[in-house]
Amino acid sequence: MARAIYKNFMFKPTEAWYQLSEQKKTKIKNQLAQGLKKVGGKEIIMCFSGWESEQYLGWGVESFPSIEAVQKHHALLVDLDWFRYFESNSYLGTEVPKAGSK
Repeated sequence: MARAIYKNFMFKPTEAWYQLSEQKKTKIKNQLAQGLKKVGGKEIIMCFSGWESEQYLGWGVESFPSIEAVQKHHALLVDLDWFRYFESNSYLGTEVPKAGSK
């Protein structure tokens, strides 16, 4: 059975994001949420961290059912021009079993 894959990411908006209307930003955010759901992904948490970091304004964690789902989600991000609007850094991993569990 495939294990869930977790994606931890840090992000900051670019000037292109700030130039968008609120309506366009909302549309992109909705498309992003729909895309995550479409591939079977889930948002675990999204945090604002601008008060502690000048490099990234936020970070989040998502889970995916497989590496193929992660790849499909990335393709959706490309289609949305997401990387024009946000600089990001991400890490993938699988859960470490707790001591004493199988």
